[in-house]
Order: sequence, then C-alpha cells, then structure tokens
Amino acid sequence: MNGRFSRSLWLGAALTLIFVGAALVSYLWTPFDVARMDIPNKLQPPGAAHWFGTDHFGRDIFSMIMVGARTSIAVALVAVGIGMALGVPLGLAAAARAGSLLDEVIMRGNDLVFAFPALLIAIMITAVFGASALNAIIAIGIFNIPVFARLTRGGALSLWKRDYILSARVSGKGAARISLEHILPNIANLLIVQGTIQFSLGILAEAGLSYVGLGAQPPTPSWGRMLADAQTLISLAPHIAIFPGLAIVFTVLGLNLMGDGLRDLLDPRLRRARA
Repeated sequence: MNGRFSRSLWLGAALTLIFVGAALVSYLWTPFDVARMDIPNKLQPPGAAHWFGTDHFGRDIFSMIMVGARTSIAVALVAVGIGMALGVPLGLAAAARAGSLLDEVIMRGNDLVFAFPALLIAIMITAVFGASALNAIIAIGIFNIPVFARLTRGGALSLWKRDYILSARVSGKGAARISLEHILPNIANLLIVQGTIQFSLGILAEAGLSYVGLGAQPPTPSWGRMLADAQTLISLAPHIAIFPGLAIVFTVLGLNLMGDGLRDLLDPRLRRARA
C-alpha cells in the first residue's frame, strides 16, 4: 500500500473513531449532565473543572459536544442509509434498462430532486410537519437519493457491455439477477467511497439545518445549534463557538481523509499508478 494514502486512511479513520467513540461513550457517561443549567458558572473559560468551558446557561461544553456527536452522526448515518437504500436500486434499474422509458423517468426524477438542496427540502418538510431531527434526516436522505442513483447508473453502464455480463445474459440470467450478482459487487467500492463522502456532507447538512433551527430541537444538543447560540457571544466568550466548530471541522476532515484513502485503496488503477 502506498504510504501517502495509507497515512490519509489511518489519520481519517483515527479522527472519525474519536468522535464515534465520544458519541458511544455519551450514552453511558458524560462529565456533566447536559440538561443541567448552572447560571452562576455561565460562560466560564476552559479549565480543570470544565475542559471546554461552559455556555450561556452554565452547561458543560465538552459534555454537549459528546452528546451532539451522537446527534450529528445518527442523522447523517440514517440519511446516507436512506439515500443508498433507494438510490442504488433506482440506479441499477436505470442502467439495466438504459435508453428505455424507465431509465428516462428515473433520471429525470432524480434531476428534479437534485434541483432542490437539502435546506430547501427541509424548509418544505418543516412547514408541514415541524422542525425536528427526524425531518432533518428525511430532508438529507431525499437529497442523497439522486447522488447514489447517478453514481450507480454510471458505474453499472460501464459494466453491462463487459464479456462476463454478456455471458451471464446468454446463460439465461435476467437483468435483476445480473444486477445483484455481477453489477453490484463490482461497483461496491464506488458506493463505499461515496457513502463516506456523503456521510461527511450529511454532518455538515445537519449542522446547517440545526443552525437555522430546522434540525434537532432543544434540549437535544447539536453542534449546529451550539454555533447558533454562540453567535451573539463570540466576542465575550469565543470558546463557546470555537469548540463545536472544531468538532465539525475535524469530523468532516476525518471522513474526507478516510474516503480519499479508501478510494486509493479500492481503486486498482490508482494503486498501479502510485506503485
């Protein structure tokens, strides 16, 4: 394995595991109760008692970042799962019937969904059902569907003309069986890498939706909500914005580095080029 992308993969995995570990630990333990307000100790700077300081309600920022990690990760993970679960079958179906009416309907439908960013979808959903983490998941998940559908169709189309696919068709296998047994395993590396990238984008999207009040609602901690609460107090207590901001930056950086490393690891053409 090439040393450069090996370091990228391991560094990205390490950063990601830190925040995933913090999210898992938060189910069992946090230094302080994130729901307990301590007004006399509000806006305390980082110190021995509160490692990352306290916010405007006296809540421990380190504990809130731990709990906020599980909110961001859960929203992004489920949203990416929705995108893959619906987008991959649609992409496989479109590629199997390339040039047909079904292909045209699926891809034009994807174009229609892709024209609406996650924020706009969230606003429409919120207008009907109200703001919540669940609606943020639905909005981000819907936005991910055309991403995976396009990627799957593009990868599958390049395989349908291969000799082993023609042999499978001659042997009597149907399009659905070929897609599952031959096409999907050969584009799995593309989907894994894209899933990692969409996971990082999902965390950013969740933070953005929470920042404007369309994601997780109080008292559930969220990195985006923490940044929104801190924006009027940055000059007085900059630490309440710095630490949740760094949490978002390092989580997204870790996922992007891991995605880059996985791409290099799983793509044989890149391995040969960098050997």
